[in-house]
Amino acid sequence: MPGISFGCVALDCPDPWRLAQFYGDLLGWRIDEEDSPGDDWVSLLNPDGGADICFQRDPDYRPSTWPSNERPQMLHLDFDVPDIDAEHDRVLGLGARLLDDSPETFRVYADPDGHPFCLVRAE
Repeated sequence: MPGISFGCVALDCPDPWRLAQFYGDLLGWRIDEEDSPGDDWVSLLNPDGGADICFQRDPDYRPSTWPSNERPQMLHLDFDVPDIDAEHDRVLGLGARLLDDSPETFRVYADPDGHPFCLVRAE
């Protein structure tokens, strides 16, 4: 077994605190108590002990234009949900924007800073 472990996924964004709050509300996770508004790095702690989601300030951040490749996505996050329809209005209320609802087993959204993410029907 190698001496390496997966610690976090970091997303570039203009306001790490604001985006951490969005994903914290989405997932029910909490922001690291050592972090505060205005920080250049904010960590959203995985309560199950797995990888965290972190947010890094990038004043020059430009969101993906997915599905256009003008500024392609670099990665996206998938979240398993038992009922996509039940979560749809909630994620929109938190500030997400629907990008594609044509697939039957998942929907593609953009977070408030334009990072694509999917709600995937848990099987």
